[in-house]
Amino acid sequence: MLIKLLRTYLRPYSTALLAVVALQLVATMASLYLPSLNADIIDKGVAKGDTGYILNTGGWMLLVTLAQITCSIGAVYFGARAAMAFGRDVRSAIFHRVGTFSGREVAQFGAPSLITRNTNDVQQVQMLVLMTATLMVSAPIMCVGGIIMALRQDVGLSWLMAVSIPVLVIAIALIVVRMVPLFRSMQARIDVVNRVLREQLSGIRVVRAFVREHDEAERFAEANAALTSTALHAGRLMVLIFPTVMLILNASSVAVLWFGAGRVESGEMQIGALTAFLMYLMLILTSVMMATFMAIMIPRAAVSSDRISEVLNTESSVIPPEHPVREVRSRGELELRDVEFRYPGAAAPVLQNISFRARAGQTTAVIGSTGAGKTTLISLVPRLFDATSGDVLIDGVGVRDLDPEMLWNRIGLVPQKPYLFTGTVASNLRYGNPQATDAELWQALEVAQAADFVRAMPGGLEARIAQGGTNVSGGQRQRLAIARALVRQPEIYLFDDAFSALDLATDARLRAALRPHTAQATVVIVSQRVSTISDADQIVVLDDGAIVGLGRHDELLKTCPTYVEIVQSQLAAEPAA
Repeated sequence: MLIKLLRTYLRPYSTALLAVVALQLVATMASLYLPSLNADIIDKGVAKGDTGYILNTGGWMLLVTLAQITCSIGAVYFGARAAMAFGRDVRSAIFHRVGTFSGREVAQFGAPSLITRNTNDVQQVQMLVLMTATLMVSAPIMCVGGIIMALRQDVGLSWLMAVSIPVLVIAIALIVVRMVPLFRSMQARIDVVNRVLREQLSGIRVVRAFVREHDEAERFAEANAALTSTALHAGRLMVLIFPTVMLILNASSVAVLWFGAGRVESGEMQIGALTAFLMYLMLILTSVMMATFMAIMIPRAAVSSDRISEVLNTESSVIPPEHPVREVRSRGELELRDVEFRYPGAAAPVLQNISFRARAGQTTAVIGSTGAGKTTLISLVPRLFDATSGDVLIDGVGVRDLDPEMLWNRIGLVPQKPYLFTGTVASNLRYGNPQATDAELWQALEVAQAADFVRAMPGGLEARIAQGGTNVSGGQRQRLAIARALVRQPEIYLFDDAFSALDLATDARLRAALRPHTAQATVVIVSQRVSTISDADQIVVLDDGAIVGLGRHDELLKTCPTYVEIVQSQLAAEPAA
């Protein structure tokens, strides 16, 4: 997966990568040329007392060094640009892929894992690209070139390279092989830490309300300790690499000087050549060391690339139509025919045999006990999920056949848990319609019974909204979400328990204000509060995922025991309230 990921997302930057290779080639060749020049200075300048030769060759060394530095800087520049662009493109690809996921795929991965994959995992692969461009490209050139140049200096000591290089490779490979499973475990443990932290931040009010700070601290400490333990284990193995490399480097240097001294004494080798051979051996071993350091990064990057590719290769269960319908009559009539929905591997369906029609200009209510499938039913209309069997139709056309953008533009959804984005009141309301005027925003706020508290906020429409709308109450958040849907002026309104945080008086005023505003639209209201839906044109009663009653309030009181039970339970609770 790593090679495939790199090939796919580095292809647009092949020119920059070719420039990196060319510049690294020149810089490495310059590095390999310097020991030979140094050997000439010793053998032909210092040994013979030729100062002019020393100065001329020294000047040439300075020019070669300058070329090496310039090319190295250029290689790092182009390599860094390619690596950063690669990271940007992969993050963008993950973001857009996740944007196509239905609720099923999001639940499958989990939000913390998706965040880790788009940040930490991409960073691991991005760092590999950067280090490859700055170190790995030059390593094989340095190794092969160093061997050739060392053999030019003296063939008699070549057996030292045949011993030291394999020893270095084997020693580091033994360490790296043990680190691979640890890196895989680390990424999973990072997911766990992110999940625990995200849960605690999102549920901070619940944690404090139940005085569970100590328990949550222990839960985070356990996840943190597990990650720390794995990281320490990997770190202990990693710290063995540097002393191992230094031991082999120093032992090789001693061996070169030991055996080379005898060859110098016998006249088979000059002092300058011995110095150059030693430098070449150090360059060779250093290049091998750099390659092995890269070998440390490759396993972790490979694990990360697998996790990234898993997201990129996951297709949404909600598939856009090949030949989408882009024109239908604008009535907004909604119909469900024998709809069934079940989660993969589930023993029983969440919904079964659901059939009803919601007409334009009418209000259809859905009521049922907790877990009856009300929210799932609503989610089938905008294709947050797709029905596993049966049909969901808008104006006689299946939602699977409609152009997704057209489908979503015709629907105004107020979810069970209304979410507000970081920004202002106006920016949140204009999610429904970016071109909406201030007058239209105020009109929507008036209908949603939110105008009074928005006027009281500093800045009015420009009042700041925190992430998730945490700086406003639950009821205010619901009313702003309702106003956002009203700004859109869709043909179908889906209110998923959108009045649950409102008191009865505000609920009644809001529904009364909604009637003229939604008179031409299809309105579907999911609620557990009978008073909210009692005046609906038709009420769908769900029980255990099936329709057990369909009709008006008065009719259901005579024909539907489940509905009667719900009404009686709420009437009994009112005196206590």
